[in-house]
Amino acid sequence: MDAQAVPAVVPAPQPIDADADPDALDASDPLAAFRDRFVIPDPDLIYLDGNSLGRPPRAAMERLARVAAEEWAGELIRGWDHWLDAPRRVGNLLGTEILGARPDEVAICDSTTVDFYRLASAALSARPDRRFIVTDRANFPTDRYVLEGLARDRDRAIAWIESDPIEGPTVDDVAAALSAHPDDAALVTLTHVNYRSAAIADLPTITMLAHDAGALVLWDLSHSAGSVPVGLAEHNVDLAVGCTYKYLNGGPGAPAYLYIRSDLQAELRNPIQGWFGQADQFEMGQGFLAQAGIAGWLTGTPGILGLAAAEEGIRLVAEAGIDRIRAKGIALTEYAIALHDRRLAPLGFTLGSPRDSARRGAHVSIRRVDARELTRRMIVAGVIPDFRAPDSIRLGLSPLTTSFAQVRRAVDRIEELAAG
Repeated sequence: MDAQAVPAVVPAPQPIDADADPDALDASDPLAAFRDRFVIPDPDLIYLDGNSLGRPPRAAMERLARVAAEEWAGELIRGWDHWLDAPRRVGNLLGTEILGARPDEVAICDSTTVDFYRLASAALSARPDRRFIVTDRANFPTDRYVLEGLARDRDRAIAWIESDPIEGPTVDDVAAALSAHPDDAALVTLTHVNYRSAAIADLPTITMLAHDAGALVLWDLSHSAGSVPVGLAEHNVDLAVGCTYKYLNGGPGAPAYLYIRSDLQAELRNPIQGWFGQADQFEMGQGFLAQAGIAGWLTGTPGILGLAAAEEGIRLVAEAGIDRIRAKGIALTEYAIALHDRRLAPLGFTLGSPRDSARRGAHVSIRRVDARELTRRMIVAGVIPDFRAPDSIRLGLSPLTTSFAQVRRAVDRIEELAAG
């Protein structure tokens, strides 16, 4: 299947109700065959946690074995002749095929937390006369913790947005925060797809608002990449980070990525200067002189095994096409919500995700007071979701590995457990 053959425009998904035949939906699913390209040792296990850790692609397992046996064992140190450019090569694949970035704007490196720290720190340094960081209380914890540390160490302050727990931060929320601190916001940073509710923030408009206020904007794309289109170049986004082990199926602890718009790469200063970002790296010279482009933002030695696995996961997503993945993600979540409304709502569940499919990513949160215990019982019963405090069960419907029949069987089991 050729990634270039994926149609640029995907028809709008048709409404799906609770009476829909899941087998018929699977039979007409253009992405159904991709499931066979993943290692699934237990076909009876209903895995609804691909939004936390994606299943392993067969190609990734084969690539890991090949890199270990042929490259590491066979080539030894000579492997660096072609390993050196892996962070940029794989970054270009992710950026241009999935995130909508230009070439040489994305690199695969480090962890999401480290990359977030580096870009947030660089943004604050670029706005030394501005004091405030705008973010929301529902942002992912690692982002909040990094920002709190930076604010403490840089004598900055955080303008917290108290967003709706389901709908997430809105354009009006961000506008109000910026208006409260005119000409004093250095950085606006939010998560594009909320980790708990799957609410999609209005990236284009919020980015424009931040720019109009003179601030830089940094997006966390961890729950976006591989599930929804982003359009980094189209929307003139400054900075972004994310992980590769969720919808990109890169494996546990897979390396993260950072994006820096090309015109900012030389303007911003990398706060962690490492030898992989150094021009004439192997001259071992005195003083740091950054490589041109995104390579100047590399730091230490990359993990080649992790990069190899991540590359295969990214390649598979690129082949499937982000528009087709998005269309199936909408269909899966619509079906799950229809089943929730028909069968789970009468048992005390409430929906913890936006109902508007245009504002919802590829997972659905359902809420009940005993969600923590129900999650434990679901796992015992062969359905693996995850729990998010205080009362949310996240059903991660990874489009390349989740079938409509699995969604139906999962709701069957949830209904049985909740009724009992």
